[in-house]
Amino acid sequence: MVQYNSDVAAAEALNESYKRLKSEISKVVIGQDDTVRLLLTAIFCQGHCLLVGVPGLAKTLLIQTIAGALDLSFNRIQFTPDLMPSDILGSETLDQNRSFKFIKGPVFANIILADEINRTPPKTQSALLEAMQEYSVTIAGQKYPLGRPFFVLATQNPIEQEGTYPLPEAQLDRFMFNIWLDYPSYQSELDIVRSTTSDERYQVQKVISGDEIQAFQHLVRRVPVVDNVVEYAVKLVHKTRPNTELAHPDTNQYLEWGAGPRASQALILAAKCNALLNGKYSPDIEDVKAVALPILRHRVVRNFKAEAEGITIDLLIKRLL
Repeated sequence: MVQYNSDVAAAEALNESYKRLKSEISKVVIGQDDTVRLLLTAIFCQGHCLLVGVPGLAKTLLIQTIAGALDLSFNRIQFTPDLMPSDILGSETLDQNRSFKFIKGPVFANIILADEINRTPPKTQSALLEAMQEYSVTIAGQKYPLGRPFFVLATQNPIEQEGTYPLPEAQLDRFMFNIWLDYPSYQSELDIVRSTTSDERYQVQKVISGDEIQAFQHLVRRVPVVDNVVEYAVKLVHKTRPNTELAHPDTNQYLEWGAGPRASQALILAAKCNALLNGKYSPDIEDVKAVALPILRHRVVRNFKAEAEGITIDLLIKRLL
């Protein structure tokens, strides 16, 4: 693993690597600055991401570009209704000596693009659960560790709901961020059209290695956090839990279920990384607020009253901040 003279030197190296990554990614992906920041934050925090957006917003291209800027192995899995767990994890087959041999599936890579993850039934979706949480897969009673670092970056289309299978709450909770991609601005779309309709092609250079990423992941966990920031993060999560001591009035009125302890952990980890990316050595409450929306939006469930009145998850979370 890469060694630095001090944590300050490592923090400066992380900040410099982040700037270089953004520069390389911007050669191919125009705009989407907040999305890029959150995706890189998840990578430095050893987290997984779910990208939700209508077709044509460069979700797949963005993930492929990030994978190209990282010196890591990359596999894309296109989720379809007929996909089986063995198509992801691998399976045992008979070799020429009539002995069983395990053939690794596409999950054995550093970065997994799970494209349109809600297109496949829960049986196959759950094939990723152990990999996302335990960084290993179990086939025929044998456990196979996955290479590190390991990230699942999934995409989802929110429009077409016929023939889709909503992700179970247990799997949603494994994703650190639920990132909503909106339409580009007028100026960004002008730049996109000019860039993508020409014959010019940009080559993304590899900026950072797997060893460096792992060193930065350990650095993020070593970042000190003052008690009031931890208390704010945990209190924010408790505000989302209806009919509890710290529940917000809007929570009792509009939410069916609140976020679990993984949300509190993710808030602090992401706040630490957000501080480092902004040149700070310790997070404050503003860093927690900066990452709260994508961390909480898939971990709380609205009730019927909220849906009937058109109260969105994002609006409720903003009221809690």
